[in-house]
Amino acid sequence: MQRYFCEKSISDKVILSKEDSYHITKVMRMNLDDLIEIVIDKNTYISKIVKLGNSVEALILDEIDENNELDTQVTLVQSIVKEQKMDYILQKSCELGVFKIIPYKAGRSVVNFSGKENKKTMRWQTILKEASEQSKRNIIPEITQPMSLSEIVNLQEYDIKILCTIEENTKTLKKVLSNLSRSDKMLIVVGPEGGFTEEETRTMVSNGFVTVSLGKSVLRTETASLFILSAIRYHNMR
Repeated sequence: MQRYFCEKSISDKVILSKEDSYHITKVMRMNLDDLIEIVIDKNTYISKIVKLGNSVEALILDEIDENNELDTQVTLVQSIVKEQKMDYILQKSCELGVFKIIPYKAGRSVVNFSGKENKKTMRWQTILKEASEQSKRNIIPEITQPMSLSEIVNLQEYDIKILCTIEENTKTLKKVLSNLSRSDKMLIVVGPEGGFTEEETRTMVSNGFVTVSLGKSVLRTETASLFILSAIRYHNMR
């Protein structure tokens, strides 16, 4: 059953957005009385389509008692990479349960879209919405405006802050996760294709980040992000 996110309902009726209405009528080619899932404020409802057109309307029938979110809230600080790879990371990290994504203007990031941050962020938010619907999430992960190093190190609301590295003599991901509580809030920083500069590593470590190894292999940035989220998802399984 197709899932859509809505901001609010009018009594027991939902009016879907223009984009979702187009998807229902033109892409999915649904009919009157077809059932869809509607998520409003993290709650999921079985709904019946009662009006088609530019503004599709659906009647709420019943609430679904489910929670498809990870217990551990994971914020991914992803160094900005080229568009195709960035899109892939956003889509797959959403499927794996990321709670929030912060694009990071790393020292060795090769992409520069100064002046186009708002346009990029809106596009990224659309990717996350579609991935959330496809993977049956209860929320759409938030994506912020790109941040600088000084902004990243001043983020305080986390129980553990991880800096992924290929340096030897660092903690392994397995060891870190073995001490992880389900209710912990994690901040994970993944570098660009060229890795972190010495200054970036030194600054983050001096501000409470723990350097963590993902194994002996050198992983591409898109692989590293998804590897660590997959490991956390596995650790959260009951």
